[in-house]
Amino acid sequence: MLEVVTLKEIDAIFVVTDALGIHREMLVIPLGPASPGRVRRLPSGKLEIVVDAARPIEEWVKELPKLIAAARGT
Repeated sequence: MLEVVTLKEIDAIFVVTDALGIHREMLVIPLGPASPGRVRRLPSGKLEIVVDAARPIEEWVKELPKLIAAARGT
C-alpha cells in the first residue's frame, strides 16, 4: 500500500494531464494518498487529484481521464 506520493506518481499523473491539455498549475496533488483515489474540482477551479493508495499507479492512471472528465462535468 502506497504511503507517500512520490515523483513517480506525480510524473504518471502529468503524462495523463499533459495529454489532456491541462496546465500543471491547475492541479493540486496531495502527498498523502487515499483509498480510493479521487479527483474533484476545488472552489478555486483547480483539480485535486488524490492518488489511490491501494492500487498500482500504472493501473490507476488508466482511469484518470474518466475521473477528470467527471470532476469537470464533461
